[in-house]
Amino acid sequence: MTPLVDIGANLTHAAFRDDLDEVLARARSAGLAAIVVTGTTVEESRAAALLAERHGLFATAGVHPHHARDCDERTIPALRELAAQPRVVALGECGLDYNRNYSTHPDQERWFTAQLELAIELGKPLFLHSRDAHPRFAEILRHYRPPKAVAHCFTGEQPELHAYLKLGLYVGITGWICDERRGRHLLQLVREIPADRLLIETDAPYLTPRDMRPQPKSRRNEPAFLPHVLRAVARALERPVEEVAAQTARNAQALFGLPQAA
Repeated sequence: MTPLVDIGANLTHAAFRDDLDEVLARARSAGLAAIVVTGTTVEESRAAALLAERHGLFATAGVHPHHARDCDERTIPALRELAAQPRVVALGECGLDYNRNYSTHPDQERWFTAQLELAIELGKPLFLHSRDAHPRFAEILRHYRPPKAVAHCFTGEQPELHAYLKLGLYVGITGWICDERRGRHLLQLVREIPADRLLIETDAPYLTPRDMRPQPKSRRNEPAFLPHVLRAVARALERPVEEVAAQTARNAQALFGLPQAA
């Protein structure tokens, strides 16, 4: 199997506290050459950067819209400092979430735009989150036009996808595509993503593929399950698994500046 890249895994989550070494060993055995650990707050971003340094992984540094209410004048300087670390390859997870609304819309937009401005200043890619926030999310991106960004864990409909593609975004596909209740539309939409803009990810420990057998007893998703997502995407595209694996790995390397996989 061509080496794979999981562009989004929440490995600082408490679900991995007791067996992270085993999780990473299974990921390597499953063919993963690189994992990008997602940062969702300043503290979690610090933890992600440290984990990446210790285990030869990569990380993002950012504040998820759920936590925008906790941002203050120290947030952007802290992210700027983290972004200077060699294993931190993107800013984010940042964006808008109008589904849960854990933070007010004005707070979400303020700190989303602050992170956009920082990424553009530093020349860093962006790891973006949008849930029930289209078209406002796309409107903000059109204003700032970040040169490199990925719409992480895309689950939306065709107009949203086309808006992101028009903005030049990469698109991350997770195990949502394996969910017969909520993700069937992605089986068609994934065909509309240009080959050089497609990425795959687990979003572990979330979004365990529903059609995977057997299901893990804990229901916890992990990077070792990325090949299952890959096979689902390849079937939908009617393309060879190896071809999709190689293309998505190249795309991740191009977006994040990762070293070429062995």
